[in-house]
Amino acid sequence: MKRLTTGLADLDMILGGGLIPGSVVLLAGPPGSGKTILAQQICFNRATAEHKAVYYTTLSEPHSKLVEHLEEFPFFDPGGLDSRVEYVHLGDMLRDTDDLAPLIDEVVRKALDDEPALVVIDSTKMLADFVSGQALRTALYDLTSRVAHSGAVLLLLGEYTPEEMLTGAESSLADGIVQLAYQSREPVDRRTLRVVKMRGTTHLDGAHTVQITTDGFQVFPRVESFVTDDVPPGAGRVPTGLPGLDALMGGGIPNADATLVLGPSGVGKTVGCLNYLVEGLSRGEHCLYVTFQDTTDQLTRLAEEFGWDLTAARDEDRLMISHVPVGELELDVVAAVIRHRLAGGGVTRIVIDSLAEMAHAAREAERFPAYLRSLLGLVRAAGASLWVTSETRTFGPMEEPLVGLMFLFHNVVQIRYIEHCAEVGRVLNVLKMRHSRHDNGVHACHITDDGLAVGDRLDHLTGVLGWTVLRDCPGESCVTD
Repeated sequence: MKRLTTGLADLDMILGGGLIPGSVVLLAGPPGSGKTILAQQICFNRATAEHKAVYYTTLSEPHSKLVEHLEEFPFFDPGGLDSRVEYVHLGDMLRDTDDLAPLIDEVVRKALDDEPALVVIDSTKMLADFVSGQALRTALYDLTSRVAHSGAVLLLLGEYTPEEMLTGAESSLADGIVQLAYQSREPVDRRTLRVVKMRGTTHLDGAHTVQITTDGFQVFPRVESFVTDDVPPGAGRVPTGLPGLDALMGGGIPNADATLVLGPSGVGKTVGCLNYLVEGLSRGEHCLYVTFQDTTDQLTRLAEEFGWDLTAARDEDRLMISHVPVGELELDVVAAVIRHRLAGGGVTRIVIDSLAEMAHAAREAERFPAYLRSLLGLVRAAGASLWVTSETRTFGPMEEPLVGLMFLFHNVVQIRYIEHCAEVGRVLNVLKMRHSRHDNGVHACHITDDGLAVGDRLDHLTGVLGWTVLRDCPGESCVTD
């Protein structure tokens, strides 16, 4: 079936491929949710001189103010006003009459004569202030059925609540309903988009994250909505780039596995991430690094301390570093960054630093298990390997930070601090590898000129399972105090 693209690839995906010509779509949401910006962005994205977009306003803000608000967005084309996007004010037809027939006739006449690709009425809910419920239903039926013959998409905007959409005439007549929502929360408020119904298509369910930036309206599909095929175990091993670690893991990480690296702050997790990343780049691979604390410049400078040049790889588009500030972190935005990079092809290594920040900052604890499962499935389906860090307690016995979720990872590596005589050192051990043999010992771990490196096995330890402080007791029996 032929579709009218919105000009927003991810929105088209959510809608099942775009908007169906001749359909009626209700775009509902409270003030500030982004209805008007989205409608006008679609108009400027898709309108042409042959098939323009006609934007009708009822008793909303004047056209001069609408245009003024659009000037900051890159999709706005002042040269396209009237020639591609035409604004028509219907207020004069409403002030002195309680009959909507003249208004309906005017909209239908223009749709049939001009053959626009898109007709927008902003807002239809306001029409209920001028006629009875029965008259409104009759007028809307007349409008939707007649405009459908023109082949134009009829987009009806309104500040409808979820309760009003259950009984409103607009909802029953619409082929599709797209609901925008606005949620107040700290530190950043959240907008979402949900397709309530869309006749003749298979849309993506769920509430999808929306952001309105200087680039305009952006939507990020909910990763749980994607159905990924089961991925058979990958062939071969992926070298980690951490000196000494591959020997403990049977020659490296099985291809397309998800690996979790646990450790407290400052223990070397980020340095280990860079080891893993640089190893891939040295082999000509394409990599993605998602970070919530260190900026791109900070990571680049840290890599330079070990003699690793990330700038060249970035210039060649073999490396993308995506910094998402914790205060602005949205789960769907992170997933979209990864999905788009994978869609570009060739990405074999993905680093997320760190998972604990994702779980806490996103403020969606109930959703997180399903989200993480879907995200890992998305990466594996693309044949890429995932390296993820997560924070543990710095002082005292180690706790399990991802209770009930560690089973999602094929491999788990733990880095810990250790009391070694009068010094604090580091140790590393491989907690698990699914379907693969590995070394069960605890090994010394150091940050060297080559990054994070694994050393000799330590045989005299107490507190290995976290029951007490981890201590190295050479020459003494391993007895807990």
